[in-house]
Amino acid sequence: MTIKPQYWRLIMSLLVSKVPRALETKARLFGFELGDLLLIFLYLALSNLIFGQTRLKFPLVWLGTAALAAALYFLKRGKPDNYLQHAGEHFWSAGVLSAGATDVEYRPYQPFQPMNDEVKL
Repeated sequence: MTIKPQYWRLIMSLLVSKVPRALETKARLFGFELGDLLLIFLYLALSNLIFGQTRLKFPLVWLGTAALAAALYFLKRGKPDNYLQHAGEHFWSAGVLSAGATDVEYRPYQPFQPMNDEVKL
């Protein structure tokens, strides 16, 4: 089977097309994860709403936002992705997690049993 010349260029372009190298990398802007940016902008918006018309606007709104961003940037350096979310889940979970403990929420499976007045098929 021979390939027609008009299709040869299309096939070769598919074989050598460019592909992104790291598809598993997380979306980051300015070195921050998206959750961190949400936290920074939420602080900025709320502090501006509360202190925007006062003399404390510059120190509390702008310097506070810059301090929060710097703290997040330097404290999370070298930590895995979603570090703050996992740390929060760890600190707010139960104090002792044991694999051998009894499950207090366990209910044994009981198959459906029709009532006496129902028709059995």
